[in-house]
Amino acid sequence: MAVLEIKKYPDNILRIKAEPVRKIDSTILSLIDDMTETMYAAPGVGLAATQVGVSLRIMVVDVGLKEEGSGLIVLINPEIISVHGEIEEEEGCLSVPDYKAQIKRAEIITVRGLNKEGREIEIESTSLLARVIQHEIDHLNGVLIIDRMSPIKRELFKKKFRKVLKLMAH
Repeated sequence: MAVLEIKKYPDNILRIKAEPVRKIDSTILSLIDDMTETMYAAPGVGLAATQVGVSLRIMVVDVGLKEEGSGLIVLINPEIISVHGEIEEEEGCLSVPDYKAQIKRAEIITVRGLNKEGREIEIESTSLLARVIQHEIDHLNGVLIIDRMSPIKRELFKKKFRKVLKLMAH
């Protein structure tokens, strides 16, 4: 297992819609292990394959430190099949470090995908788990939290980000 580099905004890989996994083999299982180790090391509660530079529809989630009764969830080719309600809460992202924003998401979701054994699973979730799953599926679709902000807030973020890049260049 290895800790992988987490790609940061504005890396182009973060904008690519990931491809479905066709076959779960040793390479995919190794990637899942590395993603899991990377997520815990970050530390984060979710990670999508695109965030480590791999354009495949794989995500790992563990909100266990924040919510009782949760553990590691691996979803391959996840798709949200139902949503209910709406809630707005603060959200951060490992690919947009040191930045948080109020993001609207569905309050309750049902997601379907494959586990790492290749069996189809369906998960109904609320609160943080629902938020993290939606966030990671956004990554698999090339969408970042800044895309979910109002146009004014997005421009403010980009302006601040350009300043930080200038400072780092000197």
